[in-house]
Amino acid sequence: MTLPILNTAKYELTLPSTGETIEYRPFLVKEEKLLLLAQESNDEKEILKAVENIIDECCFKKLNPKKLPIFDLEYVFIQLRSKSIGEVSEISIKCPDDNETEVKVEIDLNDVKCIKSENHSNKIQLTDDIGVIMSYPRLGTVSDFKDEGSKSVFEIIKNCVAQIYDEENVYDRNDISDKELDQFINSMSHQQFMKVQDFFDTAPKVKYVTKVKNPKTKVVSDLEIEGLQNFF
Repeated sequence: MTLPILNTAKYELTLPSTGETIEYRPFLVKEEKLLLLAQESNDEKEILKAVENIIDECCFKKLNPKKLPIFDLEYVFIQLRSKSIGEVSEISIKCPDDNETEVKVEIDLNDVKCIKSENHSNKIQLTDDIGVIMSYPRLGTVSDFKDEGSKSVFEIIKNCVAQIYDEENVYDRNDISDKELDQFINSMSHQQFMKVQDFFDTAPKVKYVTKVKNPKTKVVSDLEIEGLQNFF
């Protein structure tokens, strides 16, 4: 006798980076188990691997998680989590006014948004005739370099350069050696480097904006919550 097949609901979301409509389904027990085991390990790489695997499966292999910008990956995972486990997530945070008192905050995942700065652009004009086109960092890019201090800033920038152009040519990253790219970045002035840094500072971010009241001081503070693990 063949057991009955459990049907799974399907939903749609809009990918923040492209506006593309993506079909997805909620976690199944096997995927929730995978995530729980990764969380219990307290190993960040295992958690990220679990998140990537879940997105791959729940989006019917239509997305490559390793190639998604961080904000896309975070947004997709939150939508999956909302439809799979529940629309409300409770976390503990420290009140901003004293950075000491811990309170519980309930996050309505439906109110988590991908915030985009109005003047943000991935095209950065360094001089009148020379500029760069940047790609957004992926989760693996940041985790690979985050423990390397100031060196990580330069490595992430290198990793995110997609093209360099001048009046006559466009140079694709695949055709530029690491040595050439190092020389190009090292030749920037402080002001030019700050333009590149501003690309990262103003890049889209997935966040939840709310207010929190410190029960000890009675101070009400604005609070922005971001970072993938805060939405588990």
